[in-house]
Amino acid sequence: MKATLTGTTLPVLELDLQPGEKVVAEPDQLSWMQGTIDMRTTTAAAGSSGFWGAVGRAVSGGGLFLTEFEAGGSGGSVAFAARVPGAIHEVPLHGARGCLIHHDGFLCGTDGVVLSTGIQQSLGAGMFGGDGFVLQKLSGTGTAWVELGGETVVRDLAAGETISVHPGHVGMFEDGVSFEITTIRGVRNVVFGGDGLFLAQLTGPGRVWLQTLTVPKLAHALARYMPHEGK
Repeated sequence: MKATLTGTTLPVLELDLQPGEKVVAEPDQLSWMQGTIDMRTTTAAAGSSGFWGAVGRAVSGGGLFLTEFEAGGSGGSVAFAARVPGAIHEVPLHGARGCLIHHDGFLCGTDGVVLSTGIQQSLGAGMFGGDGFVLQKLSGTGTAWVELGGETVVRDLAAGETISVHPGHVGMFEDGVSFEITTIRGVRNVVFGGDGLFLAQLTGPGRVWLQTLTVPKLAHALARYMPHEGK
């Protein structure tokens, strides 16, 4: 399998598949395909053996169904474009260690990649309107591709080293990194700070990928230009 990333602000990932090779993605991710490619929509993919495994994946932000793309006799290619301005990262998985990613981050993965629930924590209405904070976990063997919004800032944390991050800017981190949601101290910070009530505290050792653009902040910036009912 050959992977090619094209573009900068709105990149596209194109995968050239040899006969018998597979890749799995969310049902609405396909941008284009060429050659002999068979598509199959199923709940039993990305490590899920049946319906209830797929339900667990859906709770973590993934889809109940996934689409498998398998190359036929003469091979072919499939392409997946970024949904928001940002970057697409290739994540090798070797079985022993995995990564946790933000709940909209999974773009696609090869056969053998496992997508499951990572972290779920309720944050009330302080920041996310009661939706809480959810991360997906990538594990297994193979290669996954993860989409992060805006620019990507990488931090390699030493053992015991900590960084505090607005939860929406947590893009991905190695599963050896300790993760905890903490509350912001100080009444004035909470009431007048405008940053919500919570910060994510990540403690090394391990690598952390931070994203500069979040979908809620992008939506908020565009909201004033959108038509409203009665106007």
